[in-house]
Amino acid sequence: MLDQRLATRVENFVSRLKRESVCMHGFILDVRGEVKATAYYPPFEEGKAHRMYSVSKSMTALAIGLLLDEGKISLDDRIADYFRDFLPEKPDARLMRLKIRDMLRMATCYRATVYRETDDDWTKPFFTAEPTHEPGTVFHYDTGCSQVLAALVARLTGQQVMDYLTARVFTPLGADDEKHWLCDPAGTCQGGTGLCMSLRDLHKVTRLVMDGGRGILPEWFCREMTKKHIDNCLCANEEERYGYGWQVWMTRAGWAMYGMGGQLAVVCPEKDVCLCTIADTRLDPIGVQRIYNAFFDEIYPYCGMEDMSPVRLSPEIQPLGNNPACALDASPVYHFAAPNPLSLKRVELQGNTLIWENARGRHPLQFGLGENRVSEFPGWPGRTMLSSGGWVSADENGNLLRVRCQIIDDAPCGVDMLLRFTGTCLTVQARKSSDPATNAYEGVATGYVEGYADAP
Repeated sequence: MLDQRLATRVENFVSRLKRESVCMHGFILDVRGEVKATAYYPPFEEGKAHRMYSVSKSMTALAIGLLLDEGKISLDDRIADYFRDFLPEKPDARLMRLKIRDMLRMATCYRATVYRETDDDWTKPFFTAEPTHEPGTVFHYDTGCSQVLAALVARLTGQQVMDYLTARVFTPLGADDEKHWLCDPAGTCQGGTGLCMSLRDLHKVTRLVMDGGRGILPEWFCREMTKKHIDNCLCANEEERYGYGWQVWMTRAGWAMYGMGGQLAVVCPEKDVCLCTIADTRLDPIGVQRIYNAFFDEIYPYCGMEDMSPVRLSPEIQPLGNNPACALDASPVYHFAAPNPLSLKRVELQGNTLIWENARGRHPLQFGLGENRVSEFPGWPGRTMLSSGGWVSADENGNLLRVRCQIIDDAPCGVDMLLRFTGTCLTVQARKSSDPATNAYEGVATGYVEGYADAP
């Protein structure tokens, strides 16, 4: 009879993430090339594209690896030589010394990303900004260098990195789920952040790299990409201090493709194990680390010693808790003076709906009480959200309601709010993960019932 003890470890992993309120969307556990556990948290489904954020960097690196293998570029080429049309009249000598190998290992001449999302072209600023230090010396995470690498692929192949990888990697591999790559205003794929692909295809590409490319990718590049090429021990987060390879992170037991919010491909070569995840942890500053810790505590130690039959899971995204004894059925209309940090005008509670009026108009903000509900984010047609709410307390200070909204489209993001209702006023405290839709949800504002004498 097949040993099933590893199944208990997977259950512990799921339970721990639920207990720690990690907003998981799905995961795949692969042990020695066999998928042992597949999980999708409704409404997320198998085969659907999910924003990968900085996993895009690793995919862009694969395209660079193909160009290196074909001799179209070399690691010691100076990146500025391929973009002379973007250079100022007198370019900084430090920029001119920056090599492709240093682009791959995030050792540029800048201490931060220099383009802004409002720029007409996200590649040009890399060649016009003022360098801060000598290239090739220290690690600084720079999404701009991945953008430039994607632009390099386009210049040398005549194809956007999405089309190039589809022809050279995704299609030969059978990674055929729907995928797309968001572009900058100039039409270049967002090389560091824009890829949207399925969890299943992320796993297929990860296993391909683990297997040395299987003739699709250069074996030498798969090996070198996933080795440590620079130290990064000053990074703030625990799992980000083990070093950096070529557009991948080193971890305590191997390497990882890592995208903001919990898009992960965690690879442990010694045990031939990988865990691929999709999630939205952006409202939790240590949410990604929680995923790493849960995996390395609950599953990884037992891989290779214990086994299980493959399972498919459908866990619930953990909603907010609710205390019905503290609930209000409805509230008066509260009026907010302008200006205020939340741009609020009027708010009213009607059951499980907030009638929310801000700079984008008057819209319903619907939520499930103690359960998740799928609806539209207020004021943003076509942007779907998963929302839950819960009454927290009721005392002489009023009734406290918490509402959490998580947008679940190509730009996963969220809002977490506390609303304190009293007979005369409503105070709203909100925080958000950054996105144009959520930018008005950061700060505190108080509204008052109409005619309240002590209102400011």
